[in-house]
Amino acid sequence: MRKKLTITVDEEVYEGLHQVIGRRRISRFVETLVRPHVLRPDLKQAYADMARDEEREAEAAEWAEATVGDAFDAPR
Repeated sequence: MRKKLTITVDEEVYEGLHQVIGRRRISRFVETLVRPHVLRPDLKQAYADMARDEEREAEAAEWAEATVGDAFDAPR
């Protein structure tokens, strides 16, 4: 369900939104920017989804193996 929201912005911001983002696209643009700040993702599900991505997991394991020695090279 969609809800209508009225916000107030500076005139320059308003003009910039119309010029850069375009009419009829501002709502989606604002929602995309705001969403990660107001909705908490289901991290357990997100991690499970990432773990099922075999290509991503292989790349992560390769990176981890390649950088594990770096921890021992740092001066203490």
